[in-house]
Amino acid sequence: MSDFITVLRETCPTPVLDATKWKRIGGDPHTVNLNAYLSKDGSKIMGTWICTPGKFEVNYEKWEYCHFLDGYCIITPEGEAPKHLKAGDVFVIEPGMKGTWEVVETVRKYFVFA
Repeated sequence: MSDFITVLRETCPTPVLDATKWKRIGGDPHTVNLNAYLSKDGSKIMGTWICTPGKFEVNYEKWEYCHFLDGYCIITPEGEAPKHLKAGDVFVIEPGMKGTWEVVETVRKYFVFA
């Protein structure tokens, strides 16, 4: 059996509620993580993230790939213009990004942290 390919078709992740480490700074946002994959060394994780409206202060220590399935949010890196993101958008956030993440309409996204 190979450890080089992990097929996620059969995964049934357990929902993890309000697990985000980000500081809430507006509204009453709540999150659900459906973590479908965690590398053996714990350095990579992927799954689905759902979040209700509210605002967080963020500080990225890892690289993140996101594919928005539903919702709308505004991510504002310190010293930069806000990025308006909606269903269908695919984007990457680099380590070191600090700023705010405001969920305007409930978001559901696929994510990969590496």
